[in-house]
Amino acid sequence: MTQVLYITAHPNDETTSFSMAAGQSFINSYKATNPDHEVVHIDLYDTFIPLIDKDVFSGWGKLQSGEEFNKLSETEQQKVNRLNELSDQFAAADKYVFVTPFWNFSFPAVMKAYIDAVAVAGKAFKYTAEGAVGLLTDKKALHIQARGGYYTEGPAAEMEMGNRYLKTIMSFMGVPTYEELIIEGHNANPEKAEEIKADGMKRGKELGQTF
Repeated sequence: MTQVLYITAHPNDETTSFSMAAGQSFINSYKATNPDHEVVHIDLYDTFIPLIDKDVFSGWGKLQSGEEFNKLSETEQQKVNRLNELSDQFAAADKYVFVTPFWNFSFPAVMKAYIDAVAVAGKAFKYTAEGAVGLLTDKKALHIQARGGYYTEGPAAEMEMGNRYLKTIMSFMGVPTYEELIIEGHNANPEKAEEIKADGMKRGKELGQTF
């Protein structure tokens, strides 16, 4: 069965967030088009995403030195086990849908924490004599993001780092297909905000039928 990870990194829902509204429109359409596919929603604001911290490095170091898992501290076990769960889930899925707001030219920190959790050597990529090689070569990804201003073209495009980062890291992990649904300008043109939102939801619905 095809499994889709619907990964949202927004503290608000579709009633107030333009990106979440487009994401909801997409996922409803996707489910209707693909009723036999499994969609797993990962709300990054409502799930435990461990940071790669001293507990994690300590736990990993003990395991690499040959210690048994039950010899790790309770905190080390909790964090290392959760990171394994997240990376295994990501590697096993077939499609990824990321929904984020545009914050400080990128996306919320919790999304970076999630990427750090799943970008694991031996699962998402491997090291070879010629360098790193991605392992997720049969996957596809989509990024849905709303931006209050305009950052797709012109000088401001160089300031946009979130979508470019996701595209780069997906390519690094071997994901061959990366699509994006960008909604822009609702703060720059508040008189057109509802029109911009409706257009984003329309494009989300259409993309849900083809992704």
